[in-house]
Amino acid sequence: MASSSDLEPRLLRAFTAVADELHFTRAAARLYVAQQALSRDIRRLERELGAELFVRTTRQVTLTADGERLLPYARQVLAAHDALADAFRAAARPLLVDLNSPGLVTTTAVLTRARELAPDQELMARYESGLTGAAAQIVAGGLDVSFGRYGGLAAATRARLGAQLVRYEQMAVILPEDHPLAGLPEVPLAALAGERIYAGAGNDRTPEWTDLAARLFAGRGIEIAPPAPLAVGKEEFRRLMARHRVPVLAVVDFPPMPASVLRPLTDPVPLSPVSLVWRKGLRHAGLDALRRAAAELAAAEGWLRRPPGAWLPEDEPGLPVP
Repeated sequence: MASSSDLEPRLLRAFTAVADELHFTRAAARLYVAQQALSRDIRRLERELGAELFVRTTRQVTLTADGERLLPYARQVLAAHDALADAFRAAARPLLVDLNSPGLVTTTAVLTRARELAPDQELMARYESGLTGAAAQIVAGGLDVSFGRYGGLAAATRARLGAQLVRYEQMAVILPEDHPLAGLPEVPLAALAGERIYAGAGNDRTPEWTDLAARLFAGRGIEIAPPAPLAVGKEEFRRLMARHRVPVLAVVDFPPMPASVLRPLTDPVPLSPVSLVWRKGLRHAGLDALRRAAAELAAAEGWLRRPPGAWLPEDEPGLPVP
C-alpha cells in the first residue's frame, strides 16, 4: 500500500463510516452527505493510497485486505484529530437531554447521576413526550439525546442514531379509581379483554408506544382506544379520566395521576425496552456521562433483568439475545 502524509481527515472519516455500516447509503446518512459525495471521497482515498479498500457488488459491501489493514490506523488518526480539536475548543455547549415527561423515574435518575459524574457540563432537560418526535429533532440538530423504544423507530431513523439499552420497564395500566379492576394489586392481561386502552393513538410523537401496545394487545381481545386530544397537566388528565373513563397504558414508575390508580400488568409481565438514544457522530462529555450513568444504574438496580416468562416485542432491533 502506498502512503501519503497529507490524507484529509474527511476522507478517513468517510472510510470508517462505510467500514462500520458496510452500506454506502447508511454511511452517507450518518455523515449528513450525499451518497455521490461519499463515493467520490472513497475513490479519492483509494487513489491516494494506491489500494482498493472495498469490494462493491449490487448486494453487499465488504472490506478488502487493505481496507482491514487501514481501519485501525484510520481510527487512531481520527481519535487524535478529535482530541486535538477538543483541546482547543471553547467551553462545551449545553447538551439538550429529552426526558420524555416530568417525573419519570428512569430518565430522571440517569440525568441526575450524569450531572454528578460531570459537574462541569451543562445538561439541560427537555420534555418532548415521545421518542419518534424527539428522534426527528435529534437528527435535525434541535435535540442531542432522548430516551425510549429505539426498536420502534423507522429503520432509516435508527441508522442515524446511536443507542444504549438502559432498562426493561414493567408496563402498567392507569384506571379510574372506581374501575372494577382498581381493587386488584396487579391486573392480569386477560382481565383487560373487552377494554379499550389509550396508548397514544394519533399522537405523531409517540407511534413507537402505540405500536408496542398493538403488539402486546394482539390476540388478547384488548383494543387500542381511538385518537383523543393529548391531556397536558394533571388537572386536565383528571378531567378527561372522569369524563371518558378510558384506562391508559403506562409503566410502573409513571407519576401518580389524580382520580386514578396505577396497577402493574401481569400474566405475562410485559416489558417496555428503554434506550438512551443520540445522534451518531455526537461527541460531548455530557453524553459520555449519560452513558456511564445509565450503565451504572442498570447494573446497580437490576434494570436489565427480565422476569421469567416476561413479554417483549418479538424481533426488536437493539435488544441483546437472551
